[in-house]
This record gives sequence, structure tokens and C-alpha cells, in this order.
Amino acid sequence: MGAVAVGETFAPYTAFADIPAIAQRQHTEKKIFTDSEIVEGFLKVAFGAEYHLAGRVDRIRKYDVPVRVFADGTRADRKAQLAKIVADIAERVQHLDIAMAGTNEDANVRVKLVRDRDLQRTIATFYGSERAREIRSSLDPQCLSGFRKNEKFEIEHSDVILTVDNGDFVFFDCAYEELLQSLGPINDTPSVPWTMFNDNVSMGYFDIYDQYLLNLLYDPRIKPGMTVEEVSALLPDVLADVRAWVRKVNNLPQ
Repeated sequence: MGAVAVGETFAPYTAFADIPAIAQRQHTEKKIFTDSEIVEGFLKVAFGAEYHLAGRVDRIRKYDVPVRVFADGTRADRKAQLAKIVADIAERVQHLDIAMAGTNEDANVRVKLVRDRDLQRTIATFYGSERAREIRSSLDPQCLSGFRKNEKFEIEHSDVILTVDNGDFVFFDCAYEELLQSLGPINDTPSVPWTMFNDNVSMGYFDIYDQYLLNLLYDPRIKPGMTVEEVSALLPDVLADVRAWVRKVNNLPQ
């Protein structure tokens, strides 16, 4: 994987718990984290970038408008699964307005569904042949995401490339990670063991730890363009509210 830059009713914990690899990970998932564990991970994934197309950027990047996702491909089953993933993310990130779009023109996140043998060629169409080779040598991705931001560090458009023929677990794992990274937390890090934004970690679902990170990012007090210092000053109050939400949406004990 890689990255380039209703009331009180909630969805089941995951729509894909019948997949053994996902069920096993959920069964052993760590669900209790200290404030420092959450804050450290957030600062690591929300700033910088795993693959630097235009240098390092130590600013918050996020959408400040509703996010609409369009799936471009021929596999109806994968499109249906992607729609469930988007709905799951929408249920679990309190202040994020995300849903599927009916057309490519109505979307600001475009998900390209391709066969594995066409992945490298597709990356080249998005980023050019030279950068595609750099991405392959640096990341060797099974899937990829990137976004375009404006001068205010507001994300304007994201592109996600997913392979459809590497099995269900790989599809779900890639789809969750790349969709979430396309929303802003683009910096993969090997130093945080609980996040899917770690190339050594495979989830296949929206885990508790990453729900904390995305809810922190999309809290309205955390604004595009903020620095580490500005964000750090707000995190204690924001985290208290995020903890209450994540506990509620996942039916976690007090």
C-alpha cells in the first residue's frame, strides 16, 4: 500500500466480519489507548507525507467541504463493497460528511478499480512514467492514493487506485487505508504499531485506533493549514470529545 499525498443508531462494527482474516484481527484488536499514544500517532500521520512529490509539508491537510466518492471500474461487486466501506467511515467519523457520488463529475474523490496487472500502467497515467517508477521503487504499492490541496492546505481532489483481483482481504485492507489517507492522514509510519498507516500492519476494517485519528483530524477545531504547535494546543480538549464519540459509536465500556 502507499500514499502520495442517524440519531443514536450505528452500523455494525464492520460489514466484513465474516472474512476470517478480518474477524481474527478484530478479536485481538487493542481498544484501550492512553492520551499520549493517541496524540503521538495523530501528530505522526497527520503531518508530513510517506512519498514526497513536492517536499515535506508540516501542516494539517483535510477536506473542508463534503466528500463525495465515485467508483470507476467494471466490477459491480467491488463497487458495492466500496459503498459499504464509505458508509462505515461516515458512521464512525463524527464531523465528516462523506458519501458515494452518482457520477464522476459530482465526486471529489475518484476511486479507480483496476486489475493487478494494470496497476503500474494506471499509476503512470496519473503521475507520469518517471514518478510511477519512483513510486514503485519507493513503495512497491498494491494500491495507492494521493490528493491535491490548495494554498490554504484544503484538499480539493483525491485519487485512489485499488486492485480488484487480489482477494477480499487485500481489497478491504487497501480500500480502508487509501480512502482514509486520501482524506488527509497521508504519512505512513512504522513507529506506531496500532495504525493501518503503518506498512507493516494490515487491518481490513476501520479499527478503533484509527477512528481516534480520523475523528481528531475532522474535528472542526482542527483546521487546514494548522501547524504542529497550533494543533497540539487544542488536542487535550478535542481528544476528550473524540474519546466520548468513539466510545459511543463502538459501544466501548466507560
